[in-house]
Amino acid sequence: MWLINSPIGRKVVMSVTGVCLILFLTFHCCMNVAAFFSGEAYNTICALLGANWYALVGTLALAFLAVCHIVYAFILTAQNRRARGEQRYTVTSRRPEVSWASQNMLVLGLIVLLGLGLHLVNFWSNMMLAELTGSCPKLASDGMYWIAQTFHSGPAHTLFSVLYLVWLCAIWFHLSHGFWSAMQTLGWSGKIWLKRWQCIGIIYVTILIAVFMFLVISFWAGFAPGIQAYI
Repeated sequence: MWLINSPIGRKVVMSVTGVCLILFLTFHCCMNVAAFFSGEAYNTICALLGANWYALVGTLALAFLAVCHIVYAFILTAQNRRARGEQRYTVTSRRPEVSWASQNMLVLGLIVLLGLGLHLVNFWSNMMLAELTGSCPKLASDGMYWIAQTFHSGPAHTLFSVLYLVWLCAIWFHLSHGFWSAMQTLGWSGKIWLKRWQCIGIIYVTILIAVFMFLVISFWAGFAPGIQAYI
C-alpha cells in the first residue's frame, strides 16, 4: 500500500493527521476559553463530553491519529538519516530557507509527546478515565477543579504552569513548520501560495498558542473569573 511503503505516502499520512490534530487543538482551545469566563459553563461542556459514547469514539479516533503521526514521524526520520548516510555527521551551515524548527522536528515532537503525557495524567486520567473506572465519580466532570489543582491550588502548581508554557513553546515551533509543510505535501501550495501558507500558518499558530499561554498564566495567577470559586 503506497501510504505505508511510499515516502510520499508516509508524508501524506503525516500531513493529514497533523492537520486533524491542529483542528482538535483549536476545539480544545475554545473549550478552555469557556473555562476562563465561567467555571459552570466549562463543567457543563465536560459533562456533555465525559465518558459518553461519542466522546469515547472521538478520543479513540484522536489517539489513533496521534499514534499514526508519531510512528510515521520516527519512520520518516529514520528514512532521512539512512538517505543522508555519513553526510549527517558533516558540519554544514544552515541554509537561510531552512528553518530551525524543520531541522529539529523530532526533538520538538518528543517534547510535545512528553507534555502530552503530563496533560493526560493531570486531566484525562482524573476525568474520563476516572468516570470509566468509577474511581472518582464526583470530580470526574469537575474540570475546573482539576484546572485549579494543576495551575493554582496544587502543591506543584508553579512547576506545572512553567512546564505547560515550555510545552506550548515546543508546540508553536512544531506547528509553525508543520502547518505550511502539510499544505505543501498535500499539493495545496505552489510558488505563490507557499509564502502565503507560511504566513497564514505563523499567524494562526501564534494566535492559538498565545491563547493557551494566556489561559495558563491567568489560571496560575488566579485572575480568570472562572477559577475564582476554586481559590
